[in-house]
Amino acid sequence: MTAQSHPFKIANFRAYWVSRLSMTLAQYAMLLIIGWQTYNIARDNGMNVAEASGQLALIGLLQFVPLFLLTPFVGLAADRLNRRNVARIMVLLQLGCAALLAYLTWTGAISLLSLFAVAVLLGIARAFSGPALSALAPNLVPKEILPNAIALSSIAWQVGMIAGPAIGGYFYAIVPALPYAIAAGLFGLSVLALSFIGKVPQPPIPGAQRPIGQIVDGLHYVVRNKMVLGAITLDLFAVFLAGATALFPVYARDILMVGEEGLAQLAMAPAAGAAITAAFFSFRPLKSNVGPKMLLAVAIFGLATIAFGFSTWMPLSLAMLFIVGAADMFSVYIRQSLIQLHTPDDKRGRVSSVSMLTISASNEFGDFFSGTLAFLIGPVLAVVSGGAGAIITVAIWSRLFPVLRTTKTFDPPEELLDTKAQSDTQSAKSPGDPT
Repeated sequence: MTAQSHPFKIANFRAYWVSRLSMTLAQYAMLLIIGWQTYNIARDNGMNVAEASGQLALIGLLQFVPLFLLTPFVGLAADRLNRRNVARIMVLLQLGCAALLAYLTWTGAISLLSLFAVAVLLGIARAFSGPALSALAPNLVPKEILPNAIALSSIAWQVGMIAGPAIGGYFYAIVPALPYAIAAGLFGLSVLALSFIGKVPQPPIPGAQRPIGQIVDGLHYVVRNKMVLGAITLDLFAVFLAGATALFPVYARDILMVGEEGLAQLAMAPAAGAAITAAFFSFRPLKSNVGPKMLLAVAIFGLATIAFGFSTWMPLSLAMLFIVGAADMFSVYIRQSLIQLHTPDDKRGRVSSVSMLTISASNEFGDFFSGTLAFLIGPVLAVVSGGAGAIITVAIWSRLFPVLRTTKTFDPPEELLDTKAQSDTQSAKSPGDPT
């Protein structure tokens, strides 16, 4: 692939970007309304705030469990199978989920059981599509502009997180089934865009290991590489503890009392902060002190979460969530760039699946944790204690993984490059086990 000055000059990346944007719009429109319907059905059936928060916790758990169980295999699938085809099939599954929920909502047959069942299917779809798309992106652009491509990809994600909740909240106020119908159309557009991506290189896995050996090899790489391990687990614990998104329906209905339109605004605020941050990095890539700045961003994320937890004034709540999103995007941009540039291409699918597991653990399983904590101590204390936990995590991780404090640029250190070269040479020479 010849060098290009900007990722959007590459046709395959443009198609990938459109697919990611439309898919993210659909996902966040759906997820917002799934949470809103779950909480309202629970409250309307006589549950109190704590009990209804427990139902939100269950939604998060049901999305997380499939990804947790499938993680080793979805990473291998992303490395062994055609990544475009894996992504297309999983987007089609999400399209089916959106169409089903549109029908059930339109006919008035929506129930907690149907919402729980769809949550499981969405967990399966996202488990497979996440690593496939993440591993595909670095094959679409030259390494020199990969950080720019990651920032642009993050813009698609963050714009989807902004406009997706708007689609969900505002259109739900018009016709409750409409957000799901629009999501189904957006998933269809995502599949179409993926079909326009031409053939891209997908290097063979070195050696002839059995599939289980290849899975273990990918996990071993994450554990051995302290930069990758530290970056992945920092996000895991910080967002797991400080995730407040699962409790947005509680804040919208019973604390701020702003209804479904206010719910959409709450969900849009962090995405707006993240999108602006990602847009900035797409034109002005970060080049210095990347490790310390990532740690600082996570600490600010925790502080803003604490302020949001205490707030009972909508403008302050939105401002704090904007800061939460900006700080999170700052951290995500650095973490994803480090992981992609510190990982050999033949292991990217499996490493991406591990990263996807931690993201899901911090998001979906974090939703379960937040909902459960809200059930036990109330939603406000749950959010505030989570923000404090994120700050404590930064302090601990800066000591456990000194490399996060000392990393100045995205380039791997010389000794890491030598180790990777030796490892790849040995793998290529090893006869391995017959498949």
